[in-house]
Amino acid sequence: MPRFDVTIAGELNLDLILYGLPEQLAPERELLADRMMLTLGSSSAIVAHNLAALGSCVGFQSRIGDDPLGGIALERLQEAKVDVSKVRIMPGATTTGLTVILHHQQWRNILTYPGTIAELNWSDLDHDYLAESRHFHFSSYYLQKGLQPRVAELFRYLKSKGLTISLDTNDDPDDGWQGGLQEVLPLVDVLLPNERELCKIAGTSDSELAVERLSKVVPLVVVKLGSKGAMAQRGKERFFSEPRHVVPVDTVGAGDSFDAGFLHEYVRGSDLATCLKSGNLAGAFSTTRPGGTEAFRDKAHREEFFAQC
Repeated sequence: MPRFDVTIAGELNLDLILYGLPEQLAPERELLADRMMLTLGSSSAIVAHNLAALGSCVGFQSRIGDDPLGGIALERLQEAKVDVSKVRIMPGATTTGLTVILHHQQWRNILTYPGTIAELNWSDLDHDYLAESRHFHFSSYYLQKGLQPRVAELFRYLKSKGLTISLDTNDDPDDGWQGGLQEVLPLVDVLLPNERELCKIAGTSDSELAVERLSKVVPLVVVKLGSKGAMAQRGKERFFSEPRHVVPVDTVGAGDSFDAGFLHEYVRGSDLATCLKSGNLAGAFSTTRPGGTEAFRDKAHREEFFAQC
């Protein structure tokens, strides 16, 4: 039997979320936030943390700096029982990355210092460790500059070991949507974009055309639709799943939490309706606390929420 349900190689950093700032940031002014949250950030780490909180066995590889932010991030994963034995702590001038999120009512600014995120590379990975799993998940394709040139090679190796693979590209800060992605997509079993990312990946503003194009390349395309729930295309079959309605506190990390909920059922062989429902529940649950993992850290809150579903 594989050692892990899911292995992940990716970025590990913290999010600093500031609330209550004006939408227009005047230069040379001291602007005051009314609340803040320092929490585990990065798509890869949020997926790993929340998968483990849901009960999956997760192995995680990353590269962080020898600094306090890296230490806090690593500690948060350890608290969730994620195996972090292969995370590399690297001394030097490049420190652990940090994302600052300026949270407004209907939208947010996202400012990221990549730090060690961009330095994770092929030689950092223990490939045999990653292969000791049923499934491999990859996030933040365009932030992982050091690893990006060999992602296709990594996927081929893991598929040769019998793993299924999921990909959530997240955003491309350069908005180019190239970088070898078209070579990678045929190696992916599950693609997990939101609606904007779906269209960007497919090179069209028409979401229907985007689904049609990508479903010819990837066996299962799962699109996160936010307050409209989620849909999935498998060949010519289409599935919709209604959202779980909650009063959101903060939507940061909701898409990554959807990934965790979906994959938690997917690796157990659940049917697609169950996987989508689990993704929607996890995404909605994430929004009941600030940040992408704080709701999942509260065991009593987590158990009460899912017991009602």
